[in-house]
Amino acid sequence: MTINGLKALAMLLALCAVAPAAAQPRQRTILFIGNSFSQGAHSPVRNWHAGSVVDLNRDGYGGVPALFKEFTEEAGLNYAVSLETQGGQSLAFHFDERRALFERAWDVVVLQEFSTLDRERPGDASSYLRSVPRLVALFHGYNPAVQIELMATWSRADETYRPKGHWYGRPVTAMALDLRAAANRVRAATRGVSGVLPVGEAWNRAIQTGVADANPYDGVAFGKLDLWSYDQYHASVYGYYLEALVVFGRITGVDPLTLGKDESAADELGLSPAQATALQRVAHDQLAAEGRPRR
Repeated sequence: MTINGLKALAMLLALCAVAPAAAQPRQRTILFIGNSFSQGAHSPVRNWHAGSVVDLNRDGYGGVPALFKEFTEEAGLNYAVSLETQGGQSLAFHFDERRALFERAWDVVVLQEFSTLDRERPGDASSYLRSVPRLVALFHGYNPAVQIELMATWSRADETYRPKGHWYGRPVTAMALDLRAAANRVRAATRGVSGVLPVGEAWNRAIQTGVADANPYDGVAFGKLDLWSYDQYHASVYGYYLEALVVFGRITGVDPLTLGKDESAADELGLSPAQATALQRVAHDQLAAEGRPRR
């Protein structure tokens, strides 16, 4: 090679050495605010992969946020996931007592209200209607483009099948539909809420399509999943897995079915390939029925 050729090669190598690496997709931040239904309480989900997320309370929970994180990694997405949760508490508690922990800019925020909306007055959305606007104003103050989603959770079997339950005597699907209606009211009344995560309706769909059993108090039919934990209140690993699939599909826009039968979280948590794909199908169908969310 000539001297000029060697010089040209040296210059090319020097340029390659200083050229910037291909730009990586910007990491999106997501915060989950909620209670035991976000923590994954009474199931192996609660502390699963806790190190993959940031628990702002330092309680060591992984929960549904960790499942969401795992799904995003499998999909090749880049999310930094945080949670601020307290069992048995409402959104009002988080705003009043914990907002110093999350007062900053986020790309996405998921808000999960108490399971009956109001502990003393089940079904009453008054506190929900007051709390969400305060939280939305806070988050929009730091990032006007923040995506805020309300999570509408599931029907509690104990509230449906036991005589003291607020939804006693009504179909097991009724409580979830009431919670969705309340979330819709809050969204309609609050500028800046992006959408509603239809977790409870995905549970309803699982029951109505025969994937899950409708009544854990009379035994679980062979081949069906029990979405509730031992207290018939919180979710089982199957219920939380379905919750996380709905959140993942709505937030990212990625079809939950693309995770497939060999999805790693399902395998680690003891779901069979058939169970994982059945729940992925339920999440897919529920999100498809919702249509494209308005932003």
